[in-house]
Amino acid sequence: MIRVLHQEIIACRRCPRLVAFRERVAREKRAAYRDQDYWGRPVPGFGDTTARIVVVGLAPGAHGANRTGRIFTGDRSGEFLYGALHRRGLASQPHSVARGDGMSLSNVFITCPVRCVPPDNHPSPAEIDTCAPFLARELKALGRARVLLALGSIGWKACLDHLAREGAQLPRPRPVFAHAAEVSIGRFVLLGSYHVSQQNTQTGRLTPAMFDAVLVRAVALAQAARS
Repeated sequence: MIRVLHQEIIACRRCPRLVAFRERVAREKRAAYRDQDYWGRPVPGFGDTTARIVVVGLAPGAHGANRTGRIFTGDRSGEFLYGALHRRGLASQPHSVARGDGMSLSNVFITCPVRCVPPDNHPSPAEIDTCAPFLARELKALGRARVLLALGSIGWKACLDHLAREGAQLPRPRPVFAHAAEVSIGRFVLLGSYHVSQQNTQTGRLTPAMFDAVLVRAVALAQAARS
C-alpha cells in the first residue's frame, strides 16, 4: 500500500511553482555536486513502516533530498537528525548521504507535509493543502504510529490540520507550537521541536542536547503506547 502511494508522490506535478523550482535546482546544481544526477522530483517518506514514532519535517532540502531522493539525506539538517536518531538506537548509522548507503530506521518513520523543495523553504498555504492528502494517506498506512514529532511550526500545523480533518477533537484554544510542546489528540501524542535546519543548529537555538531530550520523550511515549 505505501509503495503504491510513494510512486504516486514521486509522479506528482500538481504545483506548477514547485515543479519549476525543483527542476531548475536539479538542472543548475550546486558546484560541489555538479557531476551528480539530481533527483529533482517529489520525495516520499522513509523509514520503518511499523514505527510508533513519525517525524514530520517541512520539505526536501534543495541540495539534500532534492538531490538524493531521500528525506533529510545529503545535507547538514540530515546529519543532525540522523546523528541524533543513531544516538538513541533508532538509526543504523549516524550519517545519511545517499539512498543506497545502507541506512535503516527502527521504530521511526520520517516524512514531511510538502514533498517538493519550495523557494526560500517557504511553501504557500495552497501548496501545503495540495500535498496534505499524501500526508494523510501515509499516516493511515502507518497504523502503529502513536507519536508525531513535528519539526517546526509548519510541521506542527500540518499535524494539527490532519488530525482535525480526521475528526479528532482538538483542544481549545488550538495548541501553539513551541520546542518540547506536547499534547495528546486522539490516538496520537504530538510533540514539537525546533526544526533541525542549519539556521537553528548553527546558531544554538537547537542544540544536540535539546533535540536528544525530545527524542527521549518520544521514545518513552512510544513505549508507553505498547502497554
